[in-house]
Amino acid sequence: MNDFSAAIALPAAITTQFKDWEARGFDADRCPMRNILDRIGDKWTMLVLMALAVEPRRFGMLMRVVPDISKRMLTQTLRLLERDGLITRHVFATTPPSVEYRLSPLGCSVLEPLHALAQWAEANFASITFARARYDDGLGRTDP
Repeated sequence: MNDFSAAIALPAAITTQFKDWEARGFDADRCPMRNILDRIGDKWTMLVLMALAVEPRRFGMLMRVVPDISKRMLTQTLRLLERDGLITRHVFATTPPSVEYRLSPLGCSVLEPLHALAQWAEANFASITFARARYDDGLGRTDP
């Protein structure tokens, strides 16, 4: 174990996972971290999943509750989430037809780690904002 990992006491499970992904070459098709987090880590995906965790929603309501998302980006995000099995699309035989989006069981299973990440972001937002400002002011750089 190197000094860095000893200093921050990395859990053995994380180092084992990383070494496994490293051995596979971080190929996005075979690496769960890159493949899944490319989707989940997208800002729109996280917000849409969180909005659907509150309740099933129609497209128009998602447009209102997810700030600054365009219709095109919301459509794309919903399609990708449906493709990944994280949400389901329900069409109701009304005139005009109405469509509602819901979390699937798989989508519900991501809420716990998503919640942990959201809590971490809330708890550390001020520190990260301060670090960014310090870096941008040239005070955080350690290289010559």
